[in-house]
Amino acid sequence: MKRDLGLIQAVYPMPVLMVAAYDENGKVNVMNAAWGNICDMDKVALFIGEDHKTTQNILKTKAFTVSIADREHMDAADFFGIATGNKMDDKFERTGYTAIKSEHVNAPIIDEFPVVMECELADVISNEHMHCVVGKIVNVAAEEKVLSENGKIAPEKLNALIFDQFQHGYYVTGEKVGKAWNAGKSLMQK
Repeated sequence: MKRDLGLIQAVYPMPVLMVAAYDENGKVNVMNAAWGNICDMDKVALFIGEDHKTTQNILKTKAFTVSIADREHMDAADFFGIATGNKMDDKFERTGYTAIKSEHVNAPIIDEFPVVMECELADVISNEHMHCVVGKIVNVAAEEKVLSENGKIAPEKLNALIFDQFQHGYYVTGEKVGKAWNAGKSLMQK
């Protein structure tokens, strides 16, 4: 029997995404966004408040990058979530991380994170229930160390962080337990 827990954000796992954009002067800002996901074959949706410095920068420059945080860089990923660029002018600089300008969009790529989606601003959906920034993915780049022999990203090599909203912990992905579009195939025969 299930026990009532009240109102909680009961979705698990949540990605740990690093969203980066330049301000109007070319200064880098990065934020940690757990509320985001792919919303089409070439689009990513980020449910981030309009008061975030990174959101304001995206609206000005019309471009941003989304990186997948990994175990190796958990400390900086967490810092990007607890510090605000609205109050901390040297937020990015404090990490000692490196930003490289994307060749595809007017946004910074944070070199330390192993996978990045380079995005153009496609839409902003804002109403009384949500504020969503939608990006058109122009390019995805990944470090060789997280690629499999077939040239695709290998989750077991990525060590992607996932966020647990129940206990506020970080976990790492990696164990493959089945094959998508195959694990339930036997039920099709009934």
